[in-house]
Amino acid sequence: MKRKFFRRLRANSFKKPKPTKPDTSMSITEVLGIDIPLLQSPMAGAQDWRLAVAVARAGGLGAIPCGMLGPEQIEEQIRAFREHSNANYNLNFFCHNMPELNEESLQKWQNRLTTHYQALNVAPPETLGTLRRPFDQTIANILAPYQPPVISFHFGLPSAALLQQVKSWGTVVLSSATTLEEALYLEKHGADAIIAQGLEAGGHRGMFLNEDLSKQITTTELLSQCKNRVSKPIIAAGGIASASDILQVMDLGAEAVQLGTNYLLCDESNSSQVHREAILDSKRTTALTNVFSGRPARGISNKLMQALNNLSDDAPEFPYATPAVAPLRTKAEANQSGDYSPLWSGSNRSGCRAVSATTLSRELWNEVLALKQDHHNR
Repeated sequence: MKRKFFRRLRANSFKKPKPTKPDTSMSITEVLGIDIPLLQSPMAGAQDWRLAVAVARAGGLGAIPCGMLGPEQIEEQIRAFREHSNANYNLNFFCHNMPELNEESLQKWQNRLTTHYQALNVAPPETLGTLRRPFDQTIANILAPYQPPVISFHFGLPSAALLQQVKSWGTVVLSSATTLEEALYLEKHGADAIIAQGLEAGGHRGMFLNEDLSKQITTTELLSQCKNRVSKPIIAAGGIASASDILQVMDLGAEAVQLGTNYLLCDESNSSQVHREAILDSKRTTALTNVFSGRPARGISNKLMQALNNLSDDAPEFPYATPAVAPLRTKAEANQSGDYSPLWSGSNRSGCRAVSATTLSRELWNEVLALKQDHHNR
C-alpha cells in the first residue's frame, strides 16, 4: 500500500517529521493515506484496536475510540495497532466542556431510577467511576511522541492552542457536523475534512453549536446543504449500509463515507451478546435518547428508554448521567438482558454481517465499484 501523505516515525524516533499542509487538489484517500474511501466509525465500548486493524487491512481508515480511555490505555491501543499494521489510523476524542459536578442533579437522577434499582435489587453507585473526558493538554502530551496520522473530534474542536499543537505534528484533523452551521464553523476553525453526521447515525450526536434536536436533519439533507457551501472534503455518516447508499451520498458531494453500525457484528467487534441480539432483531427500532449519558445518542429502544420516554429532563449534564445507570446495566447483562444497556445503532442495520471487518469492507467497496461500472455501461 502506498502511504504518500503521512509517513509516521516510531515513538522513539529522534527526528521530527516536517508538518505537511493538505493540498486541496488531493483526493480524500490521499489526504488520509488510505486506499479506499471507507472510514470506520469509532465506537467506544464496542471495539478496540482489533477492529481498526481489520478495516485498515482492507485499505480503509480504522478508528480507535479514546474518549473513555486513560493515558496509558491510549498508548496501549496505539502500540497494539502499530504492532499489527503499518497503515494509517484515526484516534477519536470528545471535545465537550466538562461541567462542574452537581450533587443535587445526581441525586435527582438516582431518585428517578429508584423503581428500577428496586426491581433489579441493586443499590445506586457510590462513586462516579470512569467518565468520558474531553481532549486536553495531558492527552496531547501523551500523543506527541506518536504524532498520529489522523485525529477526529466529536462535539466540536479543542482549543485553538491544542488544535495548533495537533496540526504541528502533520496530523489530519476531522470533526463531526450535524448542521450546515457546524460544518462552516469546523471549516473556519481548522478541520481538514468534515464528517457530515445525519440524523440516522448511531451513537452520540456530534452537535455542538445548538442543542435543539429539531434542527437535526438526515444525511442526504445535510449533504445537499453542504455541497455548495463547504469547501473542505465531506465524509458522509448515518444510514449508510450498502453500495447503493454509498453511491447516493457520493452523488450528493461526499468524498468518503464513515460506517459504524455495519461493523457491530464483525468478528473483531467487542459488542456484547445482548447488543448483537438486539441488532439481529429486525422488529426493534431505534430512537434518540439521553438517559445513558446525558447527551442525545441513537440506540435500539429498550426498557429504560421507554420508561423515561427516551429523552429525560432529569438526566444530568453529559457525562454525569452514566454512573447511575451502570449498576442496572451490569445486573441486567448478567441475566442476559439489554434492558439497561446503551445499544448504540444507526437506523439502518441491513449491512451488519458476522464476518471479518476486512472481508466486509473489501466486499462492500467491490460492490460499489461494480455498481459504478454498471451505471457507466448503461
